[in-house]
Amino acid sequence: MSKLIFINLPVTDLARSTAFYEALGATRNPQFSDETATCIVFSDTIHAMLLTHDKYRQFTSKEIADAHVSSQVLICLSEDSRAEVDARIERAAAAGGRADPGPVQDYGFMYGRSFEDPDGHHWEVMWMDLAAAQEAMAPRESVPA
Repeated sequence: MSKLIFINLPVTDLARSTAFYEALGATRNPQFSDETATCIVFSDTIHAMLLTHDKYRQFTSKEIADAHVSSQVLICLSEDSRAEVDARIERAAAAGGRADPGPVQDYGFMYGRSFEDPDGHHWEVMWMDLAAAQEAMAPRESVPA
């Protein structure tokens, strides 16, 4: 069985957050959603659990950080092309997110942009030509002097 990832995010307005991620092209899984949580599906193996603050507090006694003013995690999704990276960022901005809170990264073989959701959670979106990346990052033989 493939390993799955469930990213748990505290949100202040569950309906707004659910609509935001659906506008990005993710889908809601009703089997794992209720008035306190929405399961957002990005792929067969990547899910985000949007949790009201009361629900999130059931899993931790730590203070819930305000992602608008502090950072705890950077989440990264891959896309199949540079154009798909740009399209996801454009959808995020159109749905009420903030486009490019971090610098655009363009290394030729890798391209990345980012967005913040309405609660300030920072998401990276990247495309990479894996063969070109491996070539660019391969150790080089040193030439004796």
